[in-house]
Amino acid sequence: MSSWMRWHGPAMARLWGFCWLLVCFWRAALACPTSCKCSASRIWCNDPSPGIMAFPRLEPNSAEPENITEIFIANQKRLEVINEDDVEAYVGLKNLTIVDSGLKFVAYKAFLKNSNLQHINFTRNKLTSLSRKHFRHLDLSELILVGNPFTCSCDIMWIKTLQETKSSPEAQDLYCLNESSKNIPLANLQIPNCGLPSVNLAAPNLTVEEGQSITLFCSVAGDPLPNMYWDVGNLVSKHTNETSNTQGSLRITNISSDDSGKQISCVAENLVGEDQDSVNITVHFAPTITFLESPTSDHHWCIPFTVKGNPKPALQWFYNGAILNESKYICTKIHVTNHTEYHGCLQLDNPTHMNNGDYTLIAKNEYGKDERQISAHFMGWPGIDDGANPNYPDLLYEDWTAANDIGDTTNRSNEIPSTDVADKTGREHLSVYAVVVIASVVGFCLLVMLFLLKLARHSKFGMKGPASVISNDDDSASPLHHISNGSNTPSSSEGGPDAVIIGMTKIPVIENPQYFGITNSQLKPDTWPRGSPKTA
Repeated sequence: MSSWMRWHGPAMARLWGFCWLLVCFWRAALACPTSCKCSASRIWCNDPSPGIMAFPRLEPNSAEPENITEIFIANQKRLEVINEDDVEAYVGLKNLTIVDSGLKFVAYKAFLKNSNLQHINFTRNKLTSLSRKHFRHLDLSELILVGNPFTCSCDIMWIKTLQETKSSPEAQDLYCLNESSKNIPLANLQIPNCGLPSVNLAAPNLTVEEGQSITLFCSVAGDPLPNMYWDVGNLVSKHTNETSNTQGSLRITNISSDDSGKQISCVAENLVGEDQDSVNITVHFAPTITFLESPTSDHHWCIPFTVKGNPKPALQWFYNGAILNESKYICTKIHVTNHTEYHGCLQLDNPTHMNNGDYTLIAKNEYGKDERQISAHFMGWPGIDDGANPNYPDLLYEDWTAANDIGDTTNRSNEIPSTDVADKTGREHLSVYAVVVIASVVGFCLLVMLFLLKLARHSKFGMKGPASVISNDDDSASPLHHISNGSNTPSSSEGGPDAVIIGMTKIPVIENPQYFGITNSQLKPDTWPRGSPKTA
């Protein structure tokens, strides 16, 4: 039982992994040709016995050939040919080395599908000729051909030209055999009537308006006589070409604005090499606003846009129908320019609710103009809930002229009035008048109340009525002289003449002359308190 448990769990997983690895190596070994070794990314064949007679190919259903990046072949004397379909399966191939072998011939289209090739080494083989057509489509950083018995002819003059034009840290010591079987340094090789071709492209004024048509003319020369063809790249406009020996023409009709800035080349090619002449098309067209979106917030608020036009269009922004005067707080920024296409944004620094509204972009050049509008909402109005107020959209986009954090950035001189705007202005004026009238009435009422309060302060203790006076002098300065003596007051005759009736009780009162600031000489005899001596 313990032994059974020992072969389950992690131990069993390791065993299965090891077995799977062995199977993979076994399958790879079966897929490799004899005298070769293979891995997931590399094939190398350097065993001369028994050796290989053909370019190594992986067996069907083996490891994916597109993963092979390097093929190394050495000491294979029976390998003489690379056919067109021998290398096509290795689309990921970068390095190809065939050295000290019997290679004599390479098909023209052998590397047609190997666009990733960067290094080719054919050192010490049996090559007598090699055409540049094998490599014309490749961007090779290294081509080593040392030790091959090339025949001196025009077919290998391209190798000399390549050595002269391509900078290399180490110059190759290349030779060829002449008719006398004598080695001639390739650098000194001179072949009559064997040179690079030349091209002359006679182009008219290629600054044209959209929709027009043009014709390009090209002539070529060279010995050997070159082939001529047009390289139009990804030209969108409809085009046709005609060639006859050393002359050719290209007709482009209804030119599209998408072709502005594109290059058209006339190419001449012969055994020695190639030459080309190119022109660029410039298409003038009216502006088009291809993109305008709602504002987004990053470091600043940005209303993004894309405009196409040639010549470069002038951009003008309008805010709620009025010209938007740009400043350091609100301005147009162009971030990316792609020939005739401009990507940018209207940048706003800390906008508030006062900047909510309709923003219109107008792009204009000498061929026309285009405009588009976007509604922008940066933040809600203070104290107003966007969803609770049904009139919020009217408040949100109302044309306010008060300054805010960005300042007054509109110029109303070019604003176009409308009936709706006039009606809105009339309603605003009526509202202002109503507020002024209400404020006036409230102010008047406040003034009347203040006047009445002032009169009340000057009355001494209420208003005079039928009162009981302590003294017989109506001019007494004491406020206690004015008391109520209503007939219904009980015990009004009790307490003496110098008494005050407060509520239902009559209380004797003694006045202090010093309290009212009156001297003794000014007091009347009948105002003295009882029991006090009187002076004569």
